Amino acid sequence: MRLSELTDSLKVSIQGNPEHDIKAITNDSRKVTEGSLYFAIPGAKVDGATFIPGAIRDGAKAVVTEWQEDRIMSELGLTEESAEGVTFIHTDNARLAMGIMSSRFYGNPSEKLTVIGITGTKGKTTTSYMIRDMLEKAGHKTGLVGTIEIFDGKSAIPAQNTTPESIELHRIFSEMLDNGLDSVVMEVSSQGLKLNRVAGVCFDYGIFTNLSPDHIGPDEHDSYEEYRDCKKLLFSMARTGIFNVDDPETAYMMKDASCDVVTFGETEDATYRASDIRIYSEKGTLGMEFTLGGKLSADAFVDLPGDFSVHNALAAVAVADMMGVPLEKICEILKVIKVRGRVEMIPISDEFTLMIDYAHNDMSLKSLLLAIRKYKPKRIVTLFGCGGNRSRDRRYGMGEVSGRYSDFTIITSDNPRRENPQDIIDDIKVGIGRTDGKYTEIIDRKEAIRYAIMNAEKGDIIILAGKGHEDYQEINGVKHHMDERDLIREILEEEDVTKICGYNNRYFA
Repeated sequence: MRLSELTDSLKVSIQGNPEHDIKAITNDSRKVTEGSLYFAIPGAKVDGATFIPGAIRDGAKAVVTEWQEDRIMSELGLTEESAEGVTFIHTDNARLAMGIMSSRFYGNPSEKLTVIGITGTKGKTTTSYMIRDMLEKAGHKTGLVGTIEIFDGKSAIPAQNTTPESIELHRIFSEMLDNGLDSVVMEVSSQGLKLNRVAGVCFDYGIFTNLSPDHIGPDEHDSYEEYRDCKKLLFSMARTGIFNVDDPETAYMMKDASCDVVTFGETEDATYRASDIRIYSEKGTLGMEFTLGGKLSADAFVDLPGDFSVHNALAAVAVADMMGVPLEKICEILKVIKVRGRVEMIPISDEFTLMIDYAHNDMSLKSLLLAIRKYKPKRIVTLFGCGGNRSRDRRYGMGEVSGRYSDFTIITSDNPRRENPQDIIDDIKVGIGRTDGKYTEIIDRKEAIRYAIMNAEKGDIIILAGKGHEDYQEINGVKHHMDERDLIREILEEEDVTKICGYNNRYFA
């Protein structure tokens, strides 16, 4: 593709030949080949501009950069001779340019797909799986981009970021088209919006789930207000916005939105409404029943606990309905939906409930515990740790929440990274010490889970919080395989299961 086709109408200055034939694009200097366009992206720790000389030596014919050419020459040691034949494209925002140019390079694939983007603090992953399953059931070949995995129509690949870099995202969209897909559901993170990872994406639908403080700190967001404003950007990019009208921030998110507006929630005038919400509990499983009203009318059941599961379901119902999925198909999917690591039931007993959930901050943990409290368990037993090299405030907050809303807490390790696990546990204990909550501490996560299972009582709900879908534990910069499902299976193989309260394994059978 001609370079001029990639830069057409962009606010850039071009020094060199604008008609180079670009054979490949990359933002990784190690992947530059002859005839490549190299995006020199400034990063949090490393500026991609410092790799421009190497990219040129490896065959780059064009470079997109925020550096002016004289700075490139003076600071990087390039000469007119060494940079001969290379076109420099200067822009004030290399990430934005990369998104738009990447879309063009791959033939603007998002324009040929129905793209559903989901943003918010909680519920993105669950809602994305609900929507994909509903669309698939109705005959739409649907891809997925999210926290857990990327599904391109042929294979599922573990995700590195909730929202990939734009250059990767548009390539994925292109492959989805090649694989016969017509739709894609994607989680859109605040970082993805802030860093223009979705630049060049045409969103048919944008969903707002809810908002609470999160991802605020070094290398993330400077303030809650910035976090909120980044989320809001999606609704200047989407054709139709679908908003949780029950969330306090919805009015702000809808203000000045350039999209058509659809709402969901318990509020009387919501486009898609849930009423008469009831909890469901039987043999170690939890769910929600409700009456669907507004644009649609039906009795509905979602096989996940908590009012937030009802709201997630309503968001999925809205998209599915607008995309022509029959109501009976929608209700059918809601009854059987399962999402890895999101209030995921591990049914090993008829007398107590064991679940895995990704709740990894105080707000998400509090929301989960309050939802579980409505099921009137004998005890809520919460097992969790906190990540190393992250805000200590999160540890204090999670400790306080668990101490206040759990009956018993088991403090253990999560991803200690480069910190001493005991130091992290001691911080959690500071938070729990602000309450009268009972707790024990067991550093080894497998042993902590063993303790929870072997000491379970009839009527307990045991929550393994924080890891969710993750299948690793990061220690000293190395990710070691650790899947809580594997740990549970190993414990059941190692122990006398007759001693486990109400043992009736339906998960590993």
